[in-house]
Amino acid sequence: MRIAIGNDHVALQMKYHIKAYLEEKGHEVIDLGTDSSVRTDYPIYGKKVADAVAGGACELGVLICGTGVGISIAANKVKGIRAVVCSEPYSAKLAREHNNANIVAFGARVIGEATAEMIVDAFLIAEYEGGRHQRRIDMISDIEEGRFSCSD
Repeated sequence: MRIAIGNDHVALQMKYHIKAYLEEKGHEVIDLGTDSSVRTDYPIYGKKVADAVAGGACELGVLICGTGVGISIAANKVKGIRAVVCSEPYSAKLAREHNNANIVAFGARVIGEATAEMIVDAFLIAEYEGGRHQRRIDMISDIEEGRFSCSD
C-alpha cells in the first residue's frame, strides 16, 4: 500500500520510527513531513498529506504532531478527507470500518512508539464496512459540499 506520512518538528523521531515500521511491513511510504527539529507549522504537513490522499497519489495517510489534534484539523479542511485522531487502536479500527477514515493522526507527546504501531496496524488492517454506515458518510460529504441542512 502507498501511504503518505507527515509530521511537524515535535514528531520527528516518531515519524522516523513509524516510517521504518511501515516500510518493514512492505508499504511504500511517501514522506511529506519535516526532517528538521526547527519549529515549524503543522498545518503545512496536514495539508500535504491530505492533498496526497485526496488526490489519489496515496491510499491512506498518517499524521503526527504533538497531540495529533492540530494536524488532523488541518487535514480535515481538504475536501474528501476524513482524518481521525487516535490514542488507542480500537478507535483507529472503527474509524476505518464505520467512518471510512483515510488518515490516522496521533500525538508524539501523547503515546509511545509501541502504541503508535498498534494504532497504525489497526487502521491499515481494517476495511470500510459500507452498508448502514454509507448514509452517514454521504451526509458528511453533503456537509462538505454545502448541501446538508439539519432538520428535527
